Amino acid sequence: MSAWQVHAIKYADRDARTRRDSFIFDDNHDAPHPMDYFMWLLRKDNSVILVDTGYDDDEARARGRPIRLDPRTALAPFGLTPDDITDVIVTHLHYDHAGGLHLFPNARLHLQTAEMAYATGPCMCHDTLRMPYTADHMCEAVKRLYAGKLTFYDGDAQVADGVSVHCIGGHSRGLQAVRVHTQSGWMVLASDAAHFYENLFARKPFPIVVDLQNMLDGFERLIKLASKPELIIPGHDPLVRGYFPQDLDAHITRLDVGPSKPVAGA
Repeated sequence: MSAWQVHAIKYADRDARTRRDSFIFDDNHDAPHPMDYFMWLLRKDNSVILVDTGYDDDEARARGRPIRLDPRTALAPFGLTPDDITDVIVTHLHYDHAGGLHLFPNARLHLQTAEMAYATGPCMCHDTLRMPYTADHMCEAVKRLYAGKLTFYDGDAQVADGVSVHCIGGHSRGLQAVRVHTQSGWMVLASDAAHFYENLFARKPFPIVVDLQNMLDGFERLIKLASKPELIIPGHDPLVRGYFPQDLDAHITRLDVGPSKPVAGA
């Protein structure tokens, strides 16, 4: 089995946060705790898979959370246009992961059945649970479904040779992590199954949670899926850009080569 290249693509950040925004159990809730926002690109030979899509300027204005790069522009250093993206693994349908679905019109979406059911079902009657979702993004997913360009998965499934998805839940009902065969071993893109290394390695849950047990069990699942703990990539941790080398441009980090220095806590 040949290996995939994996890149993290930073398109936004949010520095005006504290540790209470990142951890349920913490002794220093008022300390600053910034967050990065990523998409991930998988490449092997002529195959390209985008994991999540970020969100666009309209969503940024609506939520008061500016982006640094339009997701389409962020892909330019790879020589890719939005039309070149034919497959998008959607880890979950929160605005910062699915807010750019409409930007990639040719893509088939790969999504857990549980996530679509959750994001379009009675749970969305609750303001708190609905907060991370945006109706237009759900409508785009439904349009893709009716166009025959959405593949559903129930639990663990193979998307391509060396790429599989694994339903974790916890943060959202159908959150899925992505396992990728790389030159460094089996890498796991945790997405929001672990926003930060500290969520995972210190077993500190993130405050936005649908099922706390699933989130905690999910930390153990991530460890089992990866060849080594340092090959688990959290969804929002700025430390990723310090552990792994920059590649192609300042907003792009190369992951498949492995970390260039020890990952604390791994």
